[in-house]
Amino acid sequence: MKVAIIGGGPAGLYAAILLKKQRPGADITVYERNRADDTFGFGVVFSDATLDNFEKHDLPSYRRITQEFAYWDDIAVHFRGTVHRVGGNGFCGCSRQKLLLILQERARELGVVLHFEADVDDESRFADADLILLADGINSRFREKYVDHFQPEVDLRTNKFAWMGSTRPLDAFTFIFQETEWGPFIAHAYQYEAGHSTWIFETDPKTFERAGLKGLDETQSAARMAEIFGWFLDDHKLLTNRSMWRNFPMIRSKRWVKDNMVLLGDAKASAHFSIGSGTKLAMEDAIALADAMEKASDIKAALDVYEHGRREEVEKTQHAADVSLVWFEHVDRFWDFDPVQFAFGVMTRSKAITYDNLKLRAPDFVAEVEKSFAKQVRAGGFDVDTEKPAVPLFQPFRLRELEIANRAVMSPMCMYSAKEGVPTDFHLVHYGSRAIGGAGLIFTEMTCVSRDARITPGCAGLWNDEQEAGWRRIVDFVHGNSAAKICLQLGHAGRKGATKLMWDGIDRPLDEGGWDVVSASPLPYFPDSQVPRELDRAGMNAVRDSFVAAAERGERCGFDMLELHCAHGYLLASFISPLTNTRTDEYGGSLENRLRFPLEIFEALRAVWPSHKPMSVRISATDWAEGGITGDDAVAIARAFAEAGVDLVDVSTGQTVRDAQPVYGRMFQTPFSDQVRNEARVATMCVGNITTADQANTILAAGRADLVALGRPHLVDPFFTMRAAAWYGAKDAYCPPQYLPGMDQIFRNSVRDRQDLEELRIKAKPKTRAELKAEATKPLAAE
Repeated sequence: MKVAIIGGGPAGLYAAILLKKQRPGADITVYERNRADDTFGFGVVFSDATLDNFEKHDLPSYRRITQEFAYWDDIAVHFRGTVHRVGGNGFCGCSRQKLLLILQERARELGVVLHFEADVDDESRFADADLILLADGINSRFREKYVDHFQPEVDLRTNKFAWMGSTRPLDAFTFIFQETEWGPFIAHAYQYEAGHSTWIFETDPKTFERAGLKGLDETQSAARMAEIFGWFLDDHKLLTNRSMWRNFPMIRSKRWVKDNMVLLGDAKASAHFSIGSGTKLAMEDAIALADAMEKASDIKAALDVYEHGRREEVEKTQHAADVSLVWFEHVDRFWDFDPVQFAFGVMTRSKAITYDNLKLRAPDFVAEVEKSFAKQVRAGGFDVDTEKPAVPLFQPFRLRELEIANRAVMSPMCMYSAKEGVPTDFHLVHYGSRAIGGAGLIFTEMTCVSRDARITPGCAGLWNDEQEAGWRRIVDFVHGNSAAKICLQLGHAGRKGATKLMWDGIDRPLDEGGWDVVSASPLPYFPDSQVPRELDRAGMNAVRDSFVAAAERGERCGFDMLELHCAHGYLLASFISPLTNTRTDEYGGSLENRLRFPLEIFEALRAVWPSHKPMSVRISATDWAEGGITGDDAVAIARAFAEAGVDLVDVSTGQTVRDAQPVYGRMFQTPFSDQVRNEARVATMCVGNITTADQANTILAAGRADLVALGRPHLVDPFFTMRAAAWYGAKDAYCPPQYLPGMDQIFRNSVRDRQDLEELRIKAKPKTRAELKAEATKPLAAE
């Protein structure tokens, strides 16, 4: 077997090592354009989990690597004159040059042939090779040569960064957030060997321009950074090595394999330096390829296994990197945060670390976070304990005169179970049980303002007396048997109306018994959906009046709060999105025009809804489609509603057009809530694949939302919030007197269960390399 590897970085060298171990008789050659001891950048960083993987796959190189590493356990966050140190992280740093030399030496030991200063731009010279690995880096010639095949997407990010080094010793992975006369600068720094540390400087493009960095050479740039961070560098110099300012390219490739050629490492996909995973991804690509080669019957099958088996893990890492880099790009959103809340945001920015696991590894730090959050609640007028505070999820919240006992919300979810719009016994049990279950606030499903405003024949409504009586029965039960507040969500289906029940074919048009539908423009949802009638002024008046009438009925029912549904492609959303609004009158064109009718409806509702009761609006913060609503648009939309008197923005996304391409994942819509809250300066409720109380605490403590809506968890567990209260020891949680014995039991059990789980996690956690190294160097006790 003959293997040619183009690129002698970590991906190419480690792949050569692993493949040669598998096939000692194979002819494996690495071609590297630079010299053997050339390297650009300073240190690389690995987690203990990554080193576990290296140990498993090649013990000799693992041992050499770990002998050279600098170890640390803490992350230190410097912000506005404070330092917060968070332990339990288990990271290791090594010189990139030393790593390459170790891998080169190991490859030679195994019989791999290494050619340096070998600039390869044509793979035809390897026509006799069985396998060609393209590991030629982030600027891969071969990825670009076959761009039509590999189909890479390159997202050049906005922030500027420069990679430098220093002789400044560091005992923690260090983030420094520095305010300057030009704007914020960030330093990501870590020690990788005695007397040497890596320093990556980052700033936004406007600050970069104002600071006069454009056009400066490496020496001049280093001098400017030394001025800004000199207080911390402590007379240690900054070192340069191709340390020019640039923009980070996020690279994704649709295909990784062409014939017998395969992309590895940065040539295939990149991950932002803020999560320190570039070299990790490269070397784990090599592991995945070697594993595939060992298991598959031939090279073609192996490459297929590699590409399809490895992609999910790479995309998960890239998603974490994306979320992290966006946090750093918009660090100004959080600049006025309390320093401890800011530091918590740094730690949890990528979603890899959450409230609970941070509490396990750094309990004192999380205790500080809890106290800081409670102090903010007390400043808002609540008499809460700030010395032994409840966790964020069980802190109260106020909207106008409405006090909500905790931040857990049952999300609005259509049940499609009404009879001619009338809520039934099913609805009484559904809403009543969730209210008794402890949620601070529950939302009704989208309640339609007229018969023709329904999505399906099973949708609930509020346009006649029978429906009003049905809803009053539910509201009275909630108020009489729980501490929960209940919000009425009003909406109009628009072009997504006259469709089947969800379980019969979601959004599919009815076969019979339909009704006429309206929208901002005559665009059907599916090609075979009913073409909606473009709403004219008379139609707008009728819709407005039906909303007002429904709101007045809602007030008579006793609802505590009112929400206007302007999301998910329904009528009002169809006006807001340019993908569904092609009008040429005063209600089309600019965002200001497209908002005109939804704001008119909101203002009409605000005029009849009691002034002491809050109102919210649900928006789609992105359409997840080219040319649609973006996060920046969502900020403008939120500001417009805030000026009209909205108290809370319920931040959802998508469902506007059928060809949308949402990026799913844990808490996948929370970044939009974060942006709206901290740029528009309005309270937000987040929603979207939030499944645990741990995630809710993480979101709240980091200042990404004020309320957390959970949908599917509440579908299967009406007592989700009560269970969470028991788990976190929130003893002030309300429980109906009939259920108090059960509440006492679950609180007692949860104390023991939580202790047992934490002890198991602590015992199961392997020692970090820092701990192992300390034990290995500890002097023997005298006999």
